[in-house]
Amino acid sequence: MLVDVFPAVRGLMAAGTRLPRLQVISAASGGCPGLPADARPDQIVEALRPLIPAGATEADIPGVGRVAASFSSRAGRAADKIALVTGAAQGFGFEIARDLAAQGAWVVLADINVAGVEAAAAQLNTDLGRPAAIGVAMNVADADSVRTAVRAVVAAFGGIDLFVSNAGVLKAASVKTQTVADLDFVTNVNYKGYFLCVQAVSQVMALQHAACPDAWFDIIQINSKSGLQGSNKNGSYAGSKFGGIGLTQSFAMELVEDHVKVNAICPGNFFDGPLWSNPKTGLFVQYLTTGKVPGAKTIADVRAFYEAKVPMGRGCTTPDVMRAVYYLVDQLYETGQALPVTGGQVMLK
Repeated sequence: MLVDVFPAVRGLMAAGTRLPRLQVISAASGGCPGLPADARPDQIVEALRPLIPAGATEADIPGVGRVAASFSSRAGRAADKIALVTGAAQGFGFEIARDLAAQGAWVVLADINVAGVEAAAAQLNTDLGRPAAIGVAMNVADADSVRTAVRAVVAAFGGIDLFVSNAGVLKAASVKTQTVADLDFVTNVNYKGYFLCVQAVSQVMALQHAACPDAWFDIIQINSKSGLQGSNKNGSYAGSKFGGIGLTQSFAMELVEDHVKVNAICPGNFFDGPLWSNPKTGLFVQYLTTGKVPGAKTIADVRAFYEAKVPMGRGCTTPDVMRAVYYLVDQLYETGQALPVTGGQVMLK
């Protein structure tokens, strides 16, 4: 019942457009009365409304129990938002989650690496000196895994305000030699995974909107400059990212009726993260071994080659991307966009 009603309860307990965190303080059994199995968001809200007087911060919800709402006193650009970040056990995803938590959000770190994501959430809480995050298992390419993870987010916090689709993989190879298995791996995570996550998250946001019609919510895909410009000997990755922008634009057109803004951020190369710098599987190693950089004999040669392509002379960093994240969240008149953060390497036409 939690995933079916919690987001609506959260919206009904909102203070203006500010939605609270929810917790069950005493559990109940049974079903929520008057709700058909295929109830629409507006039907769920109308069934719950008599149980939640205006201004209430606690209510008894049949089938759930005694539910309490809380608003934190945290300051920051993400204060009180419930954020879900995929691919967050390490690297870019972890840094995004850390910044959101530091800016006042409740953060759920999701990753296929269960031990890693739980450790990452624990580390984040230790660093902040307060409980701000949890880790959940999620294989973004598996619909059941995604749904289970989203249920865990709703059970822990009550809903979702910001979804950051960061999980992504890359297998660099020539179209002449790349295996179908590698093509499927990249496409399933980068394209199908984004679709499945939005499919699950958007239903939570629709419930919140039905209960709190003036609030806005955000879905942000961490795409790539390779979603704006093709990538030599890296076609499966670029194709999945181009496809991600197509999904972003399509989702934006559909979900705006639920006050969900859907945008993509297209970062340049994040040279210092594991995607590029892992000594065994990173892109510097992959590009060196596949001969993608003519004449390169060392990893340093490959890095210098790519840094020289950026007018600003350096790779993208987490702070660069977080400025774009907060811009898109703050901006109430922008959806369906692919925002470059490339240091000038890729410029929109």
